[in-house]
Amino acid sequence: MARRTQTLVVTSVLALVLLVVGLWLPVPFVTLAPGPVTDTLGAVDGTRLITIEGHRTYPTSGRLELTTVEETPRLNLVSALHDWLDANQAVVPTELIRPRGSTEQQVQQENTQAMLDSQDQATAAALAWLKIEPTGTSVTVGTVTDDSAAAGKLAAGDVLTQVNGVAVTSQEQLRTEISKVRPGVPVTISYRRDGKDASASIVTRPAPDDPKRPVIGVTTSAKRTYPLTVRIRLSDVGGPSAGLMFAMGIVDMLTPGELTGGKTIAGTGTIDEKGAVGPIGGIQQKILGARASGASIFLVPAANCADARAVERGKAPRLVKVDTLTDALSSVDALRVNPAATVPSC
Repeated sequence: MARRTQTLVVTSVLALVLLVVGLWLPVPFVTLAPGPVTDTLGAVDGTRLITIEGHRTYPTSGRLELTTVEETPRLNLVSALHDWLDANQAVVPTELIRPRGSTEQQVQQENTQAMLDSQDQATAAALAWLKIEPTGTSVTVGTVTDDSAAAGKLAAGDVLTQVNGVAVTSQEQLRTEISKVRPGVPVTISYRRDGKDASASIVTRPAPDDPKRPVIGVTTSAKRTYPLTVRIRLSDVGGPSAGLMFAMGIVDMLTPGELTGGKTIAGTGTIDEKGAVGPIGGIQQKILGARASGASIFLVPAANCADARAVERGKAPRLVKVDTLTDALSSVDALRVNPAATVPSC
C-alpha cells in the first residue's frame, strides 16, 4: 500500500474515531420536558398540600393543578439532537438554568428559597383578596448550607430582627439592607433564637446569579401573623412559578361554593403579595403537561402569552390570560357559570 494511501486511511480512521467520540461528549445544554402536575386542593403521599387552621373552610371539587418542568442535564450531542427534534421538549443553554460560576447546591438553594417565597406571597395575596389583614410579620431562617457564609452563625428557625442595626420585618427589607454593602464586606445580623437575642458578624459573598449582589447564604421565609394559619407542604419542587395556583387553592378553600365547578384547571405564574401575576419559564412544556392531565383551562401569565400561542392550537386546554389573582378568579368563575363565556385569552 502506497504511503499516501496509508496516510489517507489512518487519517480517515482517526477522523471517524474523533467524530464518534465527539458525539458522546457533554454539551452545555439542558432539556426541558413536561413535568408532573399537582392538585393544590388534594394530597401528596397522603398529606394535604394546603391545610388551614383557625378559620372556617368549605368543600371543594375538581382540581387546581400546579404544573412543573423536568430538566435533563448533562446532555451529549446525540441526546441533545434527539431531544431537539421532539416537539414536546425544549433544548436550552445550561446558563439559562444554572448561571455561570454557580454550583448545583447554590442553584438548589436559590430554587428552594424561591419556592418558600412563593408560598408566603401566595398566602399573603389570597388573604389580602379575602380582606384578612396580617397582625405582624417576621423573617425566619429556613436553611443554612454547610459551606455558606452564615454556616455556624445562623441556624434554621432563627428570627432575623436587624441588619447593621436597621430593623427588618420582611424579606424585601432584609435583601435591601444586605445589598447596601459590597460582596466581601461583613454585615451584623441580629436574631432571636429560643427566646434569646443575639447577633453575628457575617462576611457577605457574591450571589450565584449576580456577582455584584451580596448574600449571606441562607433561605428565609416571611412569617406573617394572621388570625388563621395556612400551611403548604410540597417537596421536590423548586422555583416561584406555583404561586398563582397556591393562591387559587387557598381562596377556594376559604370561600363558599366550588371555584372550579368540578373542572380540572391548571396554570402557572409567580405572584406577589398584592396579587400581581408574573411570567415563568417553560410555559410550553407546562401547557403540554396540563393537556396530558386532562385540564380544560390553563391560566397563563400575560407576559407568557406569545410563547404559549406556539403550542399546537385546537386542543385543550383553553389558554386564559391573567395579570392578577383577581383576573384568574374572575375568569374561572365566569367559565364555571358559562363554559362559552368570553374571557381574556392568549
